Amino acid sequence: MELNLTTASGDASNETVELSEDTFNKDFNEALIHQVVNAYLAGGRSGTKGQKNRAAVSGGGAKPWRQKGTGRARSGTIRSPIWRSGGTTFAAKNRDFSQKVNRKMYRSAMISIVSELVRQERLVVLPELSMEGPKTKELAEKLSALGCDNALLVTQDFDQNIYLSSRNLVDIEYSDAQHINPVSLIRYKKVIMTADAIKKVGEMLK
Repeated sequence: MELNLTTASGDASNETVELSEDTFNKDFNEALIHQVVNAYLAGGRSGTKGQKNRAAVSGGGAKPWRQKGTGRARSGTIRSPIWRSGGTTFAAKNRDFSQKVNRKMYRSAMISIVSELVRQERLVVLPELSMEGPKTKELAEKLSALGCDNALLVTQDFDQNIYLSSRNLVDIEYSDAQHINPVSLIRYKKVIMTADAIKKVGEMLK
């Protein structure tokens, strides 16, 4: 299949890029995409929340007072959960939230996502995208000409100038083709790729 390139002014160009039908023209698999996106988000959770139970709190080895004869309620340790500075009942422990996703499933989900981007005309392919220096205003003007104020920018290789220019723009994210992820692809209204980047994505998803 062929996809028309877009000029810097946002108009359709006469140039086209050849794409694989097996990668950019597949059916939308909502259930699989939902599973992969959930797994990706779960993998980003730190899971470092933790509290100390009565066994982990220091001190409290001796009984505070004798069992009978004091007139006070019996107590075995000052680290009881009902005491100040005591342990926490049902204390939270560090957890690993990651979910296993087979490589074939992840690849199929990515293919389904990029195919849907093409069908919905949310994928914009430029001949090239480069910056002479880190200029946020200049990049904002380029995106405004394309009519994209909410977009993911993707180039073949990491470009430091584009990264520095885009990081202070609201609703704009930058990535190289090697590190695109399902969450970013479905989050933005438009995905702007260079011709070289989309070819690299196609090779990665073969």
